[in-house]
Amino acid sequence: MSAAVTCRNLEKQYTKGKEVVPVLTGINLEIEEGDFVALMGPSGSGKTTLLNLIGGLDHPTGGEIEVGGVDLNDMNGRELAKWRSEHVGFIFQFYNLLPVLNAQRNVELPLLLTKLSRKQRAKNAGTALEIVGLADRAKHKPSELSGGQQQRVAIARALVADPSLLVCDEPTGDLDRETADEILGLLQTLNQEYGKTIIMVTHDPLAAERARHVLHMDKGKLVTDAGVEV
Repeated sequence: MSAAVTCRNLEKQYTKGKEVVPVLTGINLEIEEGDFVALMGPSGSGKTTLLNLIGGLDHPTGGEIEVGGVDLNDMNGRELAKWRSEHVGFIFQFYNLLPVLNAQRNVELPLLLTKLSRKQRAKNAGTALEIVGLADRAKHKPSELSGGQQQRVAIARALVADPSLLVCDEPTGDLDRETADEILGLLQTLNQEYGKTIIMVTHDPLAAERARHVLHMDKGKLVTDAGVEV
């Protein structure tokens, strides 16, 4: 099986005034296609930064990163935006739905950048909503949906362009336990039945148990359960 994500000596630094702040240091990582990986660690350990690099939302300071066999290092902002729209679906803790649009219109948003017709966009959005179990809520606005239903709409939006990779940043962090378990079950289904590669940042050990593999980070490095650098 080929690699969905490969990182070699990945580095990320930020400059704060005259101070250089290292966030990621020497990350070496390979995630296979079809895997479901939970990324855990204390706040400030670099989890979200790594997720953003994998999703093409940011550029590394050093090292190499390939996603789906594509080298992201040399892409400019426009190229990365096009690549993201075709290959990556994003799911966040907060749903980021537009309150004035109904569920179907919210799901259609990523397709507005494509050449698909309005009819085809609506059809694709309907299919995505059906996958997440919300076909009957297509005309409801976010205010008319529960938190769990809103997150399902957000997941449908992430799926609508049929990406191979889903990157999830605390997708259940704003949900109660029962609803969180439903969302995690949906992510497992997307992984097992639809073959989506999923990388999920979480602080929740129960959420991490749903993944196939768990990686731990501390102070910008990948570590073992015992805190030893990998």
